[in-house]
Amino acid sequence: MLGLIFALPFILVLIVFALSNATSVALGFWPTDLSVVVPLSLAVLGSGALFFVLGALVVGITSLGQRRRARRAEGRVKALERELEAMRPRPMLMPGTAVRTIDG
Repeated sequence: MLGLIFALPFILVLIVFALSNATSVALGFWPTDLSVVVPLSLAVLGSGALFFVLGALVVGITSLGQRRRARRAEGRVKALERELEAMRPRPMLMPGTAVRTIDG
């Protein structure tokens, strides 16, 4: 619900932009003679969305190595913590004695 509250003003701006720029433009695809006529708002918003997705893919791909290193480091930390716990001296108890805790 909170995400919708923050997204609503952005969505309204996009709607106003789309309604204000309904003029048709011809998009040509070089080196072919292919041409598509679309509303200006669709051309602008579509290209923005396309490059947003491409940027997200680049960031996602470059962060894969960092995520892998972080997972390995976390595994190594857990292994070292287990090793450290195994090396800590244990209190020696005499048979028939109870262990006293801080709580009493």
